[in-house]
Amino acid sequence: MLAEVKSNAEQKMQKSIDALKSDLGKVRTGRAHTGLLDHVMVEYYGSMVAVTQVANVTLGDSRTINVQPYEKSLIGKVEKAIRDADLGLNPATNGDLIRVPMPMLTEERRRDLIKVVRGEGEAAKVAVRNIRRDANDALKKLIKDKEISEDDERRTQEEIQKITDKNVAEIDKMLQVKETDLMAV
Repeated sequence: MLAEVKSNAEQKMQKSIDALKSDLGKVRTGRAHTGLLDHVMVEYYGSMVAVTQVANVTLGDSRTINVQPYEKSLIGKVEKAIRDADLGLNPATNGDLIRVPMPMLTEERRRDLIKVVRGEGEAAKVAVRNIRRDANDALKKLIKDKEISEDDERRTQEEIQKITDKNVAEIDKMLQVKETDLMAV
């Protein structure tokens, strides 16, 4: 019972951290990375698919993403999808290769992005704390049903608190790395 409550809370907290990693990956820094185009959708034979499924996405250098569609007929569609994706990117076609240069970020834009990153981090911390609360409620219910002792409940609550503290510290570390990355020129 207790191990189940604890492991369930730990798994949910890990999912929250994974979601934060994914969200932070979407926040654009001045440096190019292929994950930036993961959510760009392009029309392919009547259905919407991710660019990564219809093209080879690679890094040309630290400031350029190269996109090479598998079919020549898709070049225009992929270029338009990247331009319309509201990422602030302006792709340029060079033969059968689409080059996506990463524009420099202004100081003001960097500060705005840091606010966004901090908001995402705070949301992740709230999610972790809510998971802790749910686990503690489950423990209280077990006590009420006389399935565990108060000592077991207290010990498990302390373990859950340690897991929560560890996850909040990991979130803080991830935010610090992303903020440093955003402020690097």
